[in-house]
Amino acid sequence: MLAAVVLLLAATTASAQSWSERRASAVRYLQTRSGVESFAFMDDRGRLYSYRAWVRAPSASLLKAMLLVAYLNRSSVRNRALTDSDRRLLGPMIRWSDNVTAGSVLNIVGESGLNLVARRANMRWFELRVPWGLSTTTAADQVRFFYRIDRLMPARHRAYGMNLLRRIVPSQRWGIPPVKPDGWFIHFKGGWGTGTGRVTHQSALLRTATKRIALSVITEWNPNHTYGTWTIRGVAARMLKRPLPLAPQ
Repeated sequence: MLAAVVLLLAATTASAQSWSERRASAVRYLQTRSGVESFAFMDDRGRLYSYRAWVRAPSASLLKAMLLVAYLNRSSVRNRALTDSDRRLLGPMIRWSDNVTAGSVLNIVGESGLNLVARRANMRWFELRVPWGLSTTTAADQVRFFYRIDRLMPARHRAYGMNLLRRIVPSQRWGIPPVKPDGWFIHFKGGWGTGTGRVTHQSALLRTATKRIALSVITEWNPNHTYGTWTIRGVAARMLKRPLPLAPQ
């Protein structure tokens, strides 16, 4: 009986990799993949683990999460009930990544609204460009933003905004969502080119009632979009496999 307990403890200890070990595993995996990749991970104590996380890339539809936060924080919106008009803009923009409504929201919040979000989230490399899909981002900036995305929204609209980020349409739930640990909620957004593999990104906040972690994986020049989604999934699988080494380590 004692021998069995010792073996069980040993197996548990062996499987409970530290975040640093998980990062190393994800880096080794990326070195086998085609394309240009980077990622950033923030643990439940706010510590950053990353790989080439300051490499700039076009944001594509990752910008839409920033647009959501900027819109909800408008002085004319943050303290009132959301209207059907608000919801017709924000729902399609986030849930199925509609570009037309994203353009409308950008016209409303403007560059100043996005720059304010970037400053509040301590995003160091964000720059709005034309067209908006070419706006610059990095994995480190994305993970800083997503780690605090709920707290960046006004309290009145927080539940609505976070619910949108939980209810992304099934066809866009590739990458991180398929390897989400049991018992965790995921709020995420992807960005990609139209099937080309030019860029395929995903950023996510994962949380329980008491814990939060965030992950962003940025990829460019994939052979195709599907290849990029599997690269993201491979990184996520290595960072999020059970058991998670939650603080204190």
